Amino acid sequence: MMLDDLDRTLRAVIGALVTDLPADHLHFEPPDADFTPVVPAVNLFLYDVRENRQLRSNDWDLDRPGNGQVTRRRAPRRVDCSYLITAWAGDPLSEHLLLGRVLRALLGSPVIAGDAPQGELAGQQLPTSLLQPTLLQGIGEFWQAMGNKPRAAVHLTVTVAIDTATPSTVPEVREPTIRIVSKEP
Repeated sequence: MMLDDLDRTLRAVIGALVTDLPADHLHFEPPDADFTPVVPAVNLFLYDVRENRQLRSNDWDLDRPGNGQVTRRRAPRRVDCSYLITAWAGDPLSEHLLLGRVLRALLGSPVIAGDAPQGELAGQQLPTSLLQPTLLQGIGEFWQAMGNKPRAAVHLTVTVAIDTATPSTVPEVREPTIRIVSKEP
């Protein structure tokens, strides 16, 4: 469900910023030989999902609402979702123009926040990373494996938080109690 929410979020962000691209011209399928969109189109192919270990935290988040209870939960796991973005417009110059517009729109949104995050992602701030080295081993091999001709592409990584821990609520400790127990010989 979370990946579907991320796709819907990216659809909303790109749709809001590239206004002349119809919503049904934004795709998420593999750009293989069978991919034949109605042009102009933009395709966001999710090619890698992995934990962001640099952002891993073992800390507890504590919520003290003032009612004598404390709710604690583990910090959410951070997951990097990497997309290969391509433009499809019939000729290379038109594709470059469309891809450039998408690139400019996403560069203007280094963090996706506010009303844009959808579903389970609502309320999150989603950092994005563009123009970084790709996780794909060889872009030429990728296109060959897809059975399609190479084309210009932009790599986008979006980091999402996934809450996997069940919160627990316990009484709040307001005064420490020290107990001394003596052992009998």
